[in-house]
Amino acid sequence: MPTDSLSAVTAYALAVDFGGTKVEAALVDADGRLVEGSRHRLPTGRNATVPELEASVGGVVRAAAASLPTGARIVGVGIGSAGPIDRKRGLVSPLNVPHWRDYPMRDYVAGVAAELGLDAPVTLEMDGVAITMAEHWVGAAQGVDNVMGMVISTGIGGGLIVDGRVITGPTGNAGHIGHVEVGDILGEDTFGSPYALEAMASGPHTVAWARRQGFAGTTGEELAAAYATGDPVAREAIARTGRAVGHAIASATALLDLELVAIGGGFSHATPDLFDHMRAVIEHHYFPFVRKVRIVPSALSSEGPLIGAAALIHRANLLP
Repeated sequence: MPTDSLSAVTAYALAVDFGGTKVEAALVDADGRLVEGSRHRLPTGRNATVPELEASVGGVVRAAAASLPTGARIVGVGIGSAGPIDRKRGLVSPLNVPHWRDYPMRDYVAGVAAELGLDAPVTLEMDGVAITMAEHWVGAAQGVDNVMGMVISTGIGGGLIVDGRVITGPTGNAGHIGHVEVGDILGEDTFGSPYALEAMASGPHTVAWARRQGFAGTTGEELAAAYATGDPVAREAIARTGRAVGHAIASATALLDLELVAIGGGFSHATPDLFDHMRAVIEHHYFPFVRKVRIVPSALSSEGPLIGAAALIHRANLLP
């Protein structure tokens, strides 16, 4: 049912964000606001089994649904999942969750919804698509019609809006910016191509590079703290990651004539200087139309992925 047939007070999307370390769910209204007390989180992870993953996903969906205010209605369930995905069949194969390969996420969540008595559509898209829709809706990309959203965290994801329309591609994986190759910058040989952006610029892979140079810490938070004190290895690690992301953004902009790139995710908060390193790459590009792209932090903090999953329902008209 279109959400405009119900008031903003009564029409809620049940939003699900599935990633490599956690799954969250919450209720989100038609203005992009989370319902207080409806947000719930459970672990996922590389070592989680299929039953454990199902228990986490089902657990947060049930808990969020139980938070529905009296007199309100859930008009749809939106799922943003780490990819790759198969949007037509509703399957997910999150790179950092190896026990789920071609897992029927959409059908599983639809089954949980049916158990709860919810008569609502279930929409699955890549988490980068959801993030980009959130920024376009209520975040840093409002009023901009050629946008890439990015997340720099455990992995690197992205999504695209071109000429005001979401671009998913036939499989749902358009915008997979974390797996473009960034020249001869060699990353961690942990999956796929070690030249992929994610292999060297995600939080864990940035830390891994720093450790090989003598850094004693083990987390992105520790690397950020060392950067703030002037540690030379930490500073070069951040600069290296910023340059790699900048090159990837330049390539995407050359391909799609982007106006703005909005970046969120835990590791993007390591230091504001990370953005300066990205922008420096753009500033020296030889095409003026590439130099025009703006790179900005997400305006949505940690709520962005859930708002984006809700946008799959509340702003479904932007989807193909």
